[in-house]
Amino acid sequence: MGFSSLKQLLSLYIIIMALFSDLKEAKSSSPEYTNLIYKGCARQRLPDPSGLYSQALSAMYGLLVSQSTKTRFYKTTTGTTSQTSVTGLFQCRGDLSNNDCYNCVSRLPVLSGKLCGKTIAARVQLSGCYLLYEISGFAQISGMELLFKTCGKNNVAGTGFEQRRDTAFGVMQNGVVQGHGFYATTYESVYVLGQCEGDLGDSDCSGCIKNALQRAQVECGSSISGQIYLHKCFVAYSFYPNGLPKRSSPYPSSGSSTSSSSSSSGTTGKTVAIIVGGTAGVGFLVICLLFVKNLMKKKYDDY
Repeated sequence: MGFSSLKQLLSLYIIIMALFSDLKEAKSSSPEYTNLIYKGCARQRLPDPSGLYSQALSAMYGLLVSQSTKTRFYKTTTGTTSQTSVTGLFQCRGDLSNNDCYNCVSRLPVLSGKLCGKTIAARVQLSGCYLLYEISGFAQISGMELLFKTCGKNNVAGTGFEQRRDTAFGVMQNGVVQGHGFYATTYESVYVLGQCEGDLGDSDCSGCIKNALQRAQVECGSSISGQIYLHKCFVAYSFYPNGLPKRSSPYPSSGSSTSSSSSSSGTTGKTVAIIVGGTAGVGFLVICLLFVKNLMKKKYDDY
């Protein structure tokens, strides 16, 4: 085993490093709008001995994904009979492009299956879009029902923050009505965003947003950021004392909140970094050992 063998080992090491570099890059390049915020899964499994519900669910997924290239909200009902029908919808955040909307929504059917399996109802919320479905006859809940909340782990010191935030809330509440369901703005370094479900009227939307903002004030207090998700609307805010970030959207990052999904995401990133670094070190060590072994073998062969 000589110089040619060493070249082969070095080539193998380079290939391994390139593969893990691609893995790390793929992890870090995921757009922020695909971050998982929460999931809601019905406890009851889908009663489907004939397979009709599965067919309706598959058809619904196909329709929702195909429509996401054209619109940011779509609702449909699929199924051969009213007893085995499935109603579903998706909605994208109002500041997403058609391409980003599609990229977001196209992930949801697979995620729903992984996170919830086949249940009689499910909802999966990402930063930029969500999907909801339920079978016919599923019990309805209030549009004001709190589904999920998360508040930033850091509090803002000083007395002026809450006043600025509340003023921004007022601007946003009026803007959502004028924008017919979506509005985002910044007021004195406080970024705020609100959105209602696409089929909600202006009056009901205003009431839902008002309820969500009141919950944000009570639940999050002086937290630097917060997100409140009700059944028919959601609001988010984030304070940037050093100015807005340069990323494409200043939408609050789940990584700065106390929600379980954000801490899981951070741990995953650290784990990937440790695995990549550890594997690179082990690979380099193996090559060094083989190189030493090759030198020793050559030395004994010379005697």
